[in-house]
Order: sequence, then structure tokens, then C-alpha cells
Amino acid sequence: MRANTKIMALAASAALLAGAARAEAPAPARADVLQKLSACRGLAEDAARLACFDAATAAMDAAEKKGDLVVMDRGQIREAKRQAFGLELGGAFRIFDRASADGGKSEEIDEVTLTVARASRDREGHWVLTATDGQVWRQIDGERVNEAPKQGSKMEIRKASLGSFFLKVDGQRAIRARREQ
Repeated sequence: MRANTKIMALAASAALLAGAARAEAPAPARADVLQKLSACRGLAEDAARLACFDAATAAMDAAEKKGDLVVMDRGQIREAKRQAFGLELGGAFRIFDRASADGGKSEEIDEVTLTVARASRDREGHWVLTATDGQVWRQIDGERVNEAPKQGSKMEIRKASLGSFFLKVDGQRAIRARREQ
């Protein structure tokens, strides 16, 4: 086996092991204010249960207003993941991967479609594309783009192997890109 082949095999094995270790990470514990709210259901006496719920919801509301508790629905999580697509955030979004009540996991964003707000070239002639939502993507390969991107062009960006991304502008051949902002 050649040295390059061995290195590639080791890199692939390390990536697989890292993914497996990440998948086995325990789900984060529930927030204290949420645990207290859930505990109220166990009270048998109506008046005590109502008083418990009133106190727990007041504490939960106060924690949210202070910023100690953040409540998001699946749509908001999906939008946050879409906005962060392409950024190196480590395990920041693993908190959203707790199994749902139906046994599923939150979905992974593998591609996004954006609209070009501004297109320019850097000193090396690579395209730098700014989307209408503020995302900035830079071409990192030497592939030629047949038709220059312009304001209003559609960018389709999808995950590729080993943390890289493919970017298509208006359906043209894909170029390799990385997100800068």
C-alpha cells in the first residue's frame, strides 16, 4: 500500500470514528425551570397543582425574558441551521439533535438555495459571492464559471466530502467554495 493510500484510509477512519463518537454523545439535560414545570403534573391536589403551574410558568417566563432560557420551535431551529450552513461551528447545533417525541432526530441541512446580492472576484480571479441574507461564499478551486454571477442569480450550495461544499450558480457546473461569513 502506498503512503498516500494509507493516509487517506487513516483520514477516512478518523472521520468515521469522530462521527460515531459525536452520535453517542448524551443529550443535554432539561433546563431546571422546565423540569419544575413538568413536576407540577405529578401533584394530585388541584389547588396545589395549579399553584405549582402558576409559579413554574412565572419562573419560566422570567428566565426567558432574562435570556437564561431560549424556546425555539422546529421551524426556528431549521432556519437557524440554514443561516449557519457552511460555518465551522463545531458541535454548536448538537443541542438540537435530541430525539423528538416520535423517536426521530432533527433533520440535517445538506443544501441551501440563496440569491446573489453581489458578485466580485478576488486577486486570484476566484468568485466571492454575497447572498441577500448576508452569507459570503468564496470559490476555492480554479474551475471556470461560464456565465458570470450577477445580482439576482440563484446559488445552490450543497455539502461535499470532508467538510467542503459545491456551489452552482444558475445551474452551471459546480465549483468548490467555502463560507466566509
